[in-house]
Amino acid sequence: MNHWPCDPAALLLARLPAQLSYAREQAPAYTALLSGLPLDAINNRAALASLPLTRKSALIAAQAARPPFGGYAAGKALRVFASPGPIYEPMDAASYRMDEALTAAGFVADDIVHNGFSYHLSPGGFIFDSALQALGCTVFPGGPGNLEITLAALANLGVNAYVGTPSFLQLILDKADETATPLALAKALVSGEALSDSLRVRCRARGIAICQCYASAELGLIAYETDTGTGMHVAGGIIAEICDASGKPLPEGETGELVITSFSPVYPLIRFATGDLSAFVPGSQQQRIKGWLGRADDTAKVRGLFVHPEQVKAVLARHNDIHRARLILSHDDAGKDVMTLHIDAAASCDTAAIESSLKALTRLSGRVLLSNALPDDGRLIEDRR
Repeated sequence: MNHWPCDPAALLLARLPAQLSYAREQAPAYTALLSGLPLDAINNRAALASLPLTRKSALIAAQAARPPFGGYAAGKALRVFASPGPIYEPMDAASYRMDEALTAAGFVADDIVHNGFSYHLSPGGFIFDSALQALGCTVFPGGPGNLEITLAALANLGVNAYVGTPSFLQLILDKADETATPLALAKALVSGEALSDSLRVRCRARGIAICQCYASAELGLIAYETDTGTGMHVAGGIIAEICDASGKPLPEGETGELVITSFSPVYPLIRFATGDLSAFVPGSQQQRIKGWLGRADDTAKVRGLFVHPEQVKAVLARHNDIHRARLILSHDDAGKDVMTLHIDAAASCDTAAIESSLKALTRLSGRVLLSNALPDDGRLIEDRR
Protein backbone atom coordinates (compact mmCIF):
# COMPACT_ATOMS: atom_id res chain seq x y z
CA MET A 1 0.00 0.00 0.00
CA ASN A 2 1.29 3.47 -0.88
CA HIS A 3 1.57 6.01 1.91
CA TRP A 4 2.80 9.57 1.89
CA PRO A 5 3.16 11.49 5.19
CA CYS A 6 2.09 14.62 3.30
CA ASP A 7 -0.39 13.16 0.79
CA PRO A 8 -1.59 16.12 -1.30
CA ALA A 9 -4.72 14.15 -2.20
CA ALA A 10 -5.89 13.69 1.42
CA LEU A 11 -8.31 16.63 1.26
CA LEU A 12 -9.41 15.65 -2.23
CA LEU A 13 -10.32 12.15 -1.03
CA ALA A 14 -12.65 13.74 1.50
CA ARG A 15 -14.28 15.65 -1.38
CA LEU A 16 -14.39 12.63 -3.67
CA PRO A 17 -17.95 11.46 -2.84
CA ALA A 18 -19.32 14.90 -3.72
CA GLN A 19 -17.34 14.99 -6.99
CA LEU A 20 -18.56 11.52 -7.93
CA SER A 21 -22.14 12.55 -7.17
CA TYR A 22 -21.68 15.63 -9.34
CA ALA A 23 -20.33 13.53 -12.23
CA ARG A 24 -23.20 11.05 -11.88
CA GLU A 25 -25.77 13.87 -11.99
CA GLN A 26 -24.19 16.05 -14.69
CA ALA A 27 -22.24 13.76 -17.04
CA PRO A 28 -24.48 11.15 -18.71
CA ALA A 29 -21.62 8.67 -19.25
CA TYR A 30 -21.02 8.56 -15.50
CA THR A 31 -24.75 8.47 -14.74
CA ALA A 32 -24.77 4.93 -16.08
CA LEU A 33 -21.34 3.97 -14.77
CA LEU A 34 -21.94 5.09 -11.18
CA SER A 35 -25.61 4.16 -10.94
CA GLY A 36 -26.48 2.34 -7.72
CA LEU A 37 -23.03 2.68 -6.18
CA PRO A 38 -22.65 3.89 -2.55
CA LEU A 39 -20.69 7.00 -3.47
CA ASP A 40 -20.48 8.23 0.15
CA ALA A 41 -18.22 5.25 0.90
CA ILE A 42 -15.78 6.06 -1.92
CA ASN A 43 -13.59 8.39 0.13
CA ASN A 44 -10.22 6.59 0.13
CA ARG A 45 -7.74 5.21 -2.39
CA ALA A 46 -8.81 1.60 -1.99
CA ALA A 47 -12.46 2.45 -2.64
CA LEU A 48 -11.53 4.63 -5.62
CA ALA A 49 -9.60 1.71 -7.10
CA SER A 50 -12.82 -0.33 -7.20
CA LEU A 51 -14.17 1.92 -9.96
CA PRO A 52 -13.46 1.05 -13.61
CA LEU A 53 -10.92 2.95 -15.70
CA THR A 54 -11.95 5.54 -18.28
CA ARG A 55 -9.69 5.09 -21.30
CA LYS A 56 -8.95 7.65 -23.99
CA SER A 57 -9.97 5.15 -26.65
CA ALA A 58 -13.37 4.97 -24.94
CA LEU A 59 -13.66 8.77 -25.11
CA ILE A 60 -12.93 8.78 -28.83
CA ALA A 61 -15.50 6.04 -29.47
CA ALA A 62 -18.11 7.68 -27.22
CA GLN A 63 -17.68 11.06 -28.91
CA ALA A 64 -18.16 9.46 -32.31
CA ALA A 65 -21.34 7.73 -31.11
CA ARG A 66 -22.65 10.62 -29.03
CA PRO A 67 -21.19 13.94 -30.21
CA PRO A 68 -19.72 16.20 -29.17
CA PHE A 69 -18.35 14.94 -25.83
CA GLY A 70 -19.66 11.39 -25.55
CA GLY A 71 -21.53 12.17 -22.33
CA TYR A 72 -18.37 12.88 -20.30
CA ALA A 73 -18.74 16.67 -20.07
CA ALA A 74 -20.59 18.61 -17.39
CA GLY A 75 -21.28 22.30 -16.87
CA LYS A 76 -20.40 25.09 -19.29
CA ALA A 77 -17.04 25.09 -21.04
CA LEU A 78 -15.05 28.28 -21.50
CA ARG A 79 -13.32 26.79 -24.55
CA VAL A 80 -13.52 23.63 -26.65
CA PHE A 81 -10.42 22.17 -28.30
CA ALA A 82 -9.91 19.61 -31.06
CA SER A 83 -6.89 17.39 -30.50
CA PRO A 84 -5.61 14.65 -32.82
CA GLY A 85 -7.80 11.57 -32.65
CA PRO A 86 -9.99 13.45 -33.22
CA ILE A 87 -11.09 14.16 -29.68
CA TYR A 88 -12.85 17.27 -28.37
CA GLU A 89 -11.94 18.65 -24.95
CA PRO A 90 -14.18 21.06 -23.04
CA MET A 91 -12.25 23.11 -20.51
CA ASP A 92 -12.44 26.07 -18.18
CA ALA A 93 -9.40 28.09 -17.13
CA ALA A 94 -9.52 26.96 -13.49
CA SER A 95 -9.11 23.31 -14.49
CA TYR A 96 -5.67 23.84 -16.02
CA ARG A 97 -3.93 24.66 -12.66
CA MET A 98 -0.66 25.51 -14.46
CA ASP A 99 0.15 28.37 -12.05
CA GLU A 100 1.50 25.81 -9.57
CA ALA A 101 4.22 24.66 -11.99
CA LEU A 102 5.04 28.20 -13.14
CA THR A 103 5.48 29.38 -9.56
CA ALA A 104 7.77 26.43 -8.80
CA ALA A 105 9.80 27.36 -11.91
CA GLY A 106 10.32 30.88 -10.62
CA PHE A 107 7.92 32.81 -12.87
CA VAL A 108 6.83 36.16 -11.39
CA ALA A 109 4.70 39.15 -12.32
CA ASP A 110 7.56 41.14 -13.87
CA ASP A 111 8.38 38.44 -16.42
CA ILE A 112 7.89 38.89 -20.16
CA VAL A 113 7.12 35.38 -21.40
CA HIS A 114 7.27 33.87 -24.85
CA ASN A 115 4.46 31.30 -25.05
CA GLY A 116 5.72 28.79 -27.62
CA PHE A 117 2.66 26.55 -27.47
CA SER A 118 0.02 26.66 -30.19
CA TYR A 119 -3.20 28.59 -29.65
CA HIS A 120 -4.78 26.80 -32.61
CA LEU A 121 -7.11 23.81 -32.09
CA SER A 122 -5.11 22.23 -29.25
CA PRO A 123 -5.18 23.72 -25.72
CA GLY A 124 -1.44 24.09 -25.04
CA GLY A 125 -1.26 27.83 -25.61
CA PHE A 126 -4.27 28.60 -23.44
CA ILE A 127 -3.25 26.20 -20.65
CA PHE A 128 -0.16 28.33 -20.06
CA ASP A 129 -1.59 31.70 -21.11
CA SER A 130 -4.35 31.71 -18.48
CA ALA A 131 -1.90 30.87 -15.68
CA LEU A 132 0.69 33.42 -16.85
CA GLN A 133 -1.95 36.15 -16.90
CA ALA A 134 -3.10 35.14 -13.41
CA LEU A 135 0.49 35.54 -12.19
CA GLY A 136 0.66 38.99 -13.75
CA CYS A 137 3.18 38.12 -16.46
CA THR A 138 3.26 39.82 -19.84
CA VAL A 139 2.70 37.19 -22.54
CA PHE A 140 4.07 37.20 -26.07
CA PRO A 141 1.85 34.58 -27.81
CA GLY A 142 4.42 33.59 -30.40
CA GLY A 143 3.46 29.95 -30.86
CA PRO A 144 5.78 27.26 -32.21
CA GLY A 145 6.64 28.64 -35.67
CA ASN A 146 8.02 31.66 -37.54
CA LEU A 147 11.48 31.26 -36.07
CA GLU A 148 13.02 34.42 -37.53
CA ILE A 149 10.13 36.65 -36.43
CA THR A 150 10.11 34.97 -33.01
CA LEU A 151 13.82 35.51 -32.50
CA ALA A 152 13.58 39.20 -33.44
CA ALA A 153 10.63 39.66 -31.07
CA LEU A 154 12.45 37.96 -28.20
CA ALA A 155 15.40 40.31 -28.65
CA ASN A 156 13.36 43.49 -29.23
CA LEU A 157 10.89 42.88 -26.40
CA GLY A 158 13.48 41.78 -23.87
CA VAL A 159 11.67 38.46 -23.31
CA ASN A 160 13.20 36.83 -20.23
CA ALA A 161 11.13 33.67 -19.89
CA TYR A 162 9.97 30.84 -22.14
CA VAL A 163 7.21 28.23 -22.07
CA GLY A 164 6.91 25.72 -24.91
CA THR A 165 8.40 22.48 -26.15
CA PRO A 166 12.07 21.71 -25.57
CA SER A 167 12.64 21.23 -29.30
CA PHE A 168 11.44 24.73 -30.20
CA LEU A 169 13.58 26.24 -27.44
CA GLN A 170 16.54 24.42 -28.93
CA LEU A 171 15.74 25.88 -32.37
CA ILE A 172 15.62 29.37 -30.85
CA LEU A 173 18.99 28.92 -29.17
CA ASP A 174 20.50 27.48 -32.36
CA LYS A 175 19.27 30.43 -34.42
CA ALA A 176 20.42 32.93 -31.80
CA ASP A 177 23.91 31.42 -31.87
CA GLU A 178 23.94 31.34 -35.67
CA THR A 179 22.94 35.01 -35.98
CA ALA A 180 24.75 36.27 -32.85
CA THR A 181 21.41 37.57 -31.52
CA PRO A 182 21.59 38.49 -27.83
CA LEU A 183 18.73 37.10 -25.72
CA ALA A 184 17.61 37.95 -22.19
CA LEU A 185 16.18 34.48 -21.48
CA ALA A 186 16.72 33.54 -17.85
CA LYS A 187 14.09 30.87 -17.16
CA ALA A 188 12.10 28.24 -19.05
CA LEU A 189 9.32 25.77 -18.30
CA VAL A 190 9.01 23.15 -21.02
CA SER A 191 6.44 20.43 -21.70
CA GLY A 192 4.98 18.33 -24.51
CA GLU A 193 8.26 16.42 -25.00
CA ALA A 194 10.97 14.99 -22.79
CA LEU A 195 13.65 17.46 -21.72
CA SER A 196 17.02 16.04 -22.79
CA ASP A 197 20.06 16.17 -20.55
CA SER A 198 21.99 17.95 -23.32
CA LEU A 199 19.47 20.80 -23.54
CA ARG A 200 19.36 21.09 -19.75
CA VAL A 201 23.16 21.43 -19.65
CA ARG A 202 23.15 23.89 -22.54
CA CYS A 203 20.57 26.11 -20.84
CA ARG A 204 22.41 26.12 -17.54
CA ALA A 205 25.61 27.11 -19.34
CA ARG A 206 23.74 30.12 -20.77
CA GLY A 207 22.29 31.08 -17.38
CA ILE A 208 18.79 29.79 -18.19
CA ALA A 209 17.06 27.99 -15.31
CA ILE A 210 15.07 25.26 -17.03
CA CYS A 211 12.64 22.65 -15.74
CA GLN A 212 9.80 20.62 -17.15
CA CYS A 213 6.20 19.81 -16.35
CA TYR A 214 3.79 17.13 -17.47
CA ALA A 215 0.28 18.08 -18.58
CA SER A 216 -2.46 16.82 -20.89
CA ALA A 217 -5.31 18.33 -22.85
CA GLU A 218 -7.90 16.41 -20.81
CA LEU A 219 -6.47 17.04 -17.35
CA GLY A 220 -4.33 20.17 -17.38
CA LEU A 221 -1.28 20.06 -15.09
CA ILE A 222 -0.37 16.60 -13.77
CA ALA A 223 3.17 16.93 -12.36
CA TYR A 224 6.19 19.24 -12.41
CA GLU A 225 9.82 19.48 -11.39
CA THR A 226 10.86 21.36 -8.26
CA ASP A 227 14.19 22.41 -6.78
CA THR A 228 14.11 19.58 -4.24
CA GLY A 229 13.52 15.87 -4.67
CA THR A 230 13.86 13.55 -7.63
CA GLY A 231 11.26 13.08 -10.31
CA MET A 232 8.19 15.28 -10.57
CA HIS A 233 5.88 16.54 -7.85
CA VAL A 234 2.23 15.50 -8.41
CA ALA A 235 0.11 18.62 -8.84
CA GLY A 236 -2.74 19.62 -6.60
CA GLY A 237 -6.35 19.26 -7.69
CA ILE A 238 -6.02 15.68 -8.94
CA ILE A 239 -5.71 12.17 -7.49
CA ALA A 240 -2.95 10.13 -9.11
CA GLU A 241 -2.56 6.35 -9.20
CA ILE A 242 -0.06 4.03 -10.87
CA CYS A 243 -1.91 0.92 -12.05
CA ASP A 244 -1.43 -2.33 -13.91
CA ALA A 245 -3.37 -3.12 -17.09
CA SER A 246 -6.43 -4.21 -15.08
CA GLY A 247 -6.57 -0.94 -13.13
CA LYS A 248 -5.15 -2.33 -9.89
CA PRO A 249 -2.87 0.18 -8.08
CA LEU A 250 0.79 -0.80 -7.91
CA PRO A 251 3.23 -0.29 -5.00
CA GLU A 252 5.73 2.56 -4.96
CA GLY A 253 8.59 2.08 -7.39
CA GLU A 254 6.74 -0.27 -9.77
CA THR A 255 6.14 0.97 -13.32
CA GLY A 256 2.57 1.11 -14.53
CA GLU A 257 0.02 3.31 -16.24
CA LEU A 258 -0.64 6.74 -14.75
CA VAL A 259 -4.33 7.06 -13.83
CA ILE A 260 -5.82 10.43 -12.86
CA THR A 261 -9.11 11.46 -11.25
CA SER A 262 -9.95 15.08 -12.04
CA PHE A 263 -12.01 17.50 -9.98
CA SER A 264 -12.81 19.71 -12.96
CA PRO A 265 -16.43 20.95 -12.94
CA VAL A 266 -16.45 20.88 -16.75
CA TYR A 267 -14.65 17.61 -17.53
CA PRO A 268 -14.94 15.42 -14.40
CA LEU A 269 -12.92 12.45 -15.63
CA ILE A 270 -12.81 9.57 -13.14
CA ARG A 271 -9.82 7.20 -13.10
CA PHE A 272 -8.72 8.43 -16.52
CA ALA A 273 -6.04 6.11 -17.91
CA THR A 274 -3.54 8.45 -19.56
CA GLY A 275 -1.73 5.71 -21.50
CA ASP A 276 1.57 7.02 -20.11
CA LEU A 277 3.84 4.85 -18.00
CA SER A 278 5.44 6.12 -14.80
CA ALA A 279 6.19 5.07 -11.22
CA PHE A 280 5.97 6.67 -7.82
CA VAL A 281 9.30 7.68 -6.31
CA PRO A 282 9.78 5.40 -3.26
CA GLY A 283 10.33 6.97 0.13
CA SER A 284 9.21 10.46 -0.87
CA GLN A 285 7.51 12.60 1.78
CA GLN A 286 5.13 13.90 -0.85
CA GLN A 287 3.74 12.13 -3.87
CA ARG A 288 6.24 12.26 -6.75
CA ILE A 289 6.45 10.35 -10.02
CA LYS A 290 9.58 9.40 -11.96
CA GLY A 291 8.37 11.29 -15.00
CA TRP A 292 7.40 9.85 -18.36
CA LEU A 293 8.66 6.27 -18.79
CA GLY A 294 6.96 5.33 -22.06
CA ARG A 295 3.52 4.38 -23.32
CA ALA A 296 1.16 1.61 -22.28
CA ASP A 297 -0.27 1.45 -25.81
CA ASP A 298 0.77 2.26 -29.38
CA THR A 299 -0.23 5.91 -29.11
CA ALA A 300 2.81 8.20 -29.28
CA LYS A 301 3.54 11.88 -28.75
CA VAL A 302 5.38 13.64 -31.59
CA ARG A 303 6.44 17.29 -31.31
CA GLY A 304 3.93 17.81 -28.54
CA LEU A 305 0.95 16.16 -30.31
CA PHE A 306 -0.47 12.67 -29.83
CA VAL A 307 -0.57 10.33 -32.81
CA HIS A 308 -3.06 7.47 -32.57
CA PRO A 309 -3.25 4.18 -34.52
CA GLU A 310 -6.71 5.27 -35.64
CA GLN A 311 -5.13 8.16 -37.53
CA VAL A 312 -2.85 5.77 -39.41
CA LYS A 313 -5.92 3.68 -40.27
CA ALA A 314 -7.58 6.84 -41.59
CA VAL A 315 -4.61 7.45 -43.90
CA LEU A 316 -4.93 3.91 -45.23
CA ALA A 317 -8.66 4.39 -45.77
CA ARG A 318 -7.94 7.37 -48.03
CA HIS A 319 -5.50 5.39 -50.18
CA ASN A 320 -6.77 1.97 -51.19
CA ASP A 321 -3.53 1.09 -52.96
CA ILE A 322 -1.70 0.77 -49.61
CA HIS A 323 -1.68 -2.89 -48.56
CA ARG A 324 0.08 -2.46 -45.23
CA ALA A 325 1.71 0.39 -43.32
CA ARG A 326 3.68 1.22 -40.19
CA LEU A 327 4.44 4.68 -38.82
CA ILE A 328 7.98 4.67 -37.43
CA LEU A 329 9.08 7.39 -35.03
CA SER A 330 12.76 8.18 -34.60
CA HIS A 331 15.20 10.99 -33.88
CA ASP A 332 17.44 12.76 -36.39
CA ASP A 333 21.08 13.61 -35.65
CA ALA A 334 20.00 16.72 -33.73
CA GLY A 335 17.63 14.73 -31.53
CA LYS A 336 14.46 16.07 -33.18
CA ASP A 337 11.41 13.88 -33.80
CA VAL A 338 11.12 12.29 -37.25
CA MET A 339 7.92 10.61 -38.46
CA THR A 340 8.14 8.18 -41.39
CA LEU A 341 5.24 6.17 -42.79
CA HIS A 342 6.56 2.93 -44.31
CA ILE A 343 4.07 1.48 -46.76
CA ASP A 344 3.69 -1.73 -48.71
CA ALA A 345 2.18 -0.47 -51.96
CA ALA A 346 2.72 -0.41 -55.70
CA ALA A 347 5.72 1.62 -56.89
CA SER A 348 3.32 3.79 -58.88
CA CYS A 349 1.44 5.03 -55.79
CA ASP A 350 1.30 8.77 -55.16
CA THR A 351 3.58 9.20 -52.13
CA ALA A 352 3.12 12.98 -52.18
CA ALA A 353 -0.65 12.59 -51.81
CA ILE A 354 -0.12 10.13 -48.96
CA GLU A 355 2.20 12.60 -47.21
CA SER A 356 -0.51 15.25 -47.56
CA SER A 357 -3.07 12.92 -45.98
CA LEU A 358 -0.66 12.10 -43.16
CA LYS A 359 -0.17 15.79 -42.41
CA ALA A 360 -3.89 16.58 -42.66
CA LEU A 361 -4.88 13.79 -40.27
CA THR A 362 -2.08 14.16 -37.70
CA ARG A 363 -1.25 17.89 -38.07
CA LEU A 364 2.39 16.79 -38.34
CA SER A 365 4.67 16.53 -41.36
CA GLY A 366 6.26 13.20 -42.19
CA ARG A 367 7.88 11.23 -44.96
CA VAL A 368 6.43 8.26 -46.84
CA LEU A 369 8.74 5.43 -47.90
CA LEU A 370 7.96 2.32 -49.92
CA SER A 371 8.79 -0.91 -48.11
CA ASN A 372 8.07 -4.50 -49.06
CA ALA A 373 9.32 -6.00 -45.81
CA LEU A 374 6.74 -4.84 -43.28
CA PRO A 375 5.77 -7.45 -40.67
CA ASP A 376 2.17 -8.64 -40.80
CA ASP A 377 1.51 -8.24 -37.07
CA GLY A 378 -1.18 -5.56 -37.14
CA ARG A 379 1.00 -2.97 -35.43
CA LEU A 380 0.57 0.51 -36.89
CA ILE A 381 2.99 2.66 -34.83
CA GLU A 382 6.53 1.79 -33.77
CA ASP A 383 8.39 4.21 -31.53
CA ARG A 384 12.18 3.82 -31.87
CA ARG A 385 13.15 6.99 -29.99
